[in-house]
Amino acid sequence: MVQSALMCALAWLIVNGIDRLLAWQTCTRPIVTAVVTGLLLGDIKTGIIMGASLEAIFMGISAIGGSVPADACASAIIAVASTVLTGADVETGLALAVPIGTIMASVNELYKPVLASFAPYWERVCAKGDVRSYKIQLTAFALLVDRLPQAIIIFLAVAFGVEGLQAFLASMPGFVMRGMSAASSMMTGVGFAILTAMIWDAQIGVFFFAGFVMAKYMGLPTLAIAILAFTVAITYFFIQKSIIDNKGTVKAAENTEEDFF
Repeated sequence: MVQSALMCALAWLIVNGIDRLLAWQTCTRPIVTAVVTGLLLGDIKTGIIMGASLEAIFMGISAIGGSVPADACASAIIAVASTVLTGADVETGLALAVPIGTIMASVNELYKPVLASFAPYWERVCAKGDVRSYKIQLTAFALLVDRLPQAIIIFLAVAFGVEGLQAFLASMPGFVMRGMSAASSMMTGVGFAILTAMIWDAQIGVFFFAGFVMAKYMGLPTLAIAILAFTVAITYFFIQKSIIDNKGTVKAAENTEEDFF
């Protein structure tokens, strides 16, 4: 468990370090983090499956204004680790993701005053004008200090919490486990609902219902629906572009005619 815990902490440091150094390349999203965790734990298939499901849950959750969203990255790592190491089903791991993410979000907020206390130090470093030293220190800070408490918590949670979680899940009655599976399925739907509410537009809303009919009543697989949706989107784009270009041509012709007379 200690080795697995070190792998999970390493996954956390890798994805967060890359995002800090390269200005948020979305490596901390569950669809990436879960795959990295699964790869390091030797079960990339579970990582891919859970990454897609967790991304569906968290994709509509964003830090807007003063809101503090659940930590999708930490929840993905611990949920995948719990599923892989305990042998539990994917649905159980997904049900654990949201409460884990909420707890880790609170840890992130508690650590922010500590990070803010470094501001005078960074001001002194910048005042010296030593760009090379600044870059080296900033890189080390981003990799080792910026997310260190969360890495420690993830390590402890996996190293000393997974076995207890396994015993706890084994003692749970069947109806509770079925309820957790149902709850995890509902969370995926809630995630899509939040995202849909953010991007909903009357002009493209018809495509949502078309996709629902194809999936529910026509029984088409997700890949087939995605290919059809991509085809429709490309066609729609070129039609709109053609209309705009034609309007520009007509307007230019009208201006030329007015200049002639």
